[in-house]
Amino acid sequence: MPKVLPAKNEEYGTKEYWDQRYSEEANGETFDWFKSYADLAEILHVLIPEKSAKILMLGCGNSRLSEDLWEDGYRNIVNTDYSGILIEQMKNRHSVVRPEMEWHEMDVRDLSLDDESFDVAIDKGTMDAMMTAKGDVWDPPQKVLDDCTKEVDETLRVLRKGGVFIYLTFGQPHFRRRYLQKEGTTLEIKQLGEAFHYYLYILRKHAEI
Repeated sequence: MPKVLPAKNEEYGTKEYWDQRYSEEANGETFDWFKSYADLAEILHVLIPEKSAKILMLGCGNSRLSEDLWEDGYRNIVNTDYSGILIEQMKNRHSVVRPEMEWHEMDVRDLSLDDESFDVAIDKGTMDAMMTAKGDVWDPPQKVLDDCTKEVDETLRVLRKGGVFIYLTFGQPHFRRRYLQKEGTTLEIKQLGEAFHYYLYILRKHAEI
């Protein structure tokens, strides 16, 4: 478990918290929210059949997911996170052994990336952090609605036609579907796990729009 825990859950949605956390964690430390790559590999092989696919990691953090994808043969990965401290750490950690991977300080709500330039985008907990703002989960505050909508809209903008947005979360469909049902897309939801469930949302951008 992470050593730097927020005083309030809503701090998970602030850049200040993540900058502090990454500056205090030991360099080289990793943390994966939800499932590990070993748990997801079989599903990801189906969703990303081409190892040459251009993959965008949304809010990469210090997860091992990009590293594990790279070791599995996916070498075209662009990682983004709005913590500049984290991005510098990850550049230093991976630049020699995984030189093909890119690391960019960037906000998922405002991606400095070209339209239709990626085949796949992956979010493993990033949107969840934006949902921690204080308020009613059944009637989210406007900031949560705006932030999550911006992330999904930006992701769809940078995905090529036929591209897929893969989102892993513990959030149940009645809390997440509102952000992911978009014109020109098809949404598929998979329930993972047994005693404690996770949900994999697979949002496909139509090949012809």
